[in-house]
Amino acid sequence: QVRLVEFGGGLVQPGGSLRLTCVASGSVNSITVMDWYRQTPGEQRELVASARFDGYIQYTDSVKGRFTISRDFAKGMAYLQMNSLKSDDTAVYYCKAFVHGHGDYWGQGTQVTVSS
Repeated sequence: QVRLVEFGGGLVQPGGSLRLTCVASGSVNSITVMDWYRQTPGEQRELVASARFDGYIQYTDSVKGRFTISRDFAKGMAYLQMNSLKSDDTAVYYCKAFVHGHGDYWGQGTQVTVSS
């Protein structure tokens, strides 16, 4: 019922910035939560940032003050602005949407590599 497309990843130096974009299509009017996750090989997928329909936002401690999530539920879009990037931020980043009456939907992931 919904399809997510992500883009904006790439190679960046430590201290640099990237902006990730997620675009949803389908039943976007039923989306109530949009999240960004990340995952490295052999690790569990980690919630990075979450934005709820009522404005509630949460971040994992390691990105607070550096990352900012924003979204437009009506358009089915979410963004993750990442500043002051560190090597530990290297991961595949995924967008997730919770669609009312249908559950979770995931994007394909976009690689972020932070390296000198």
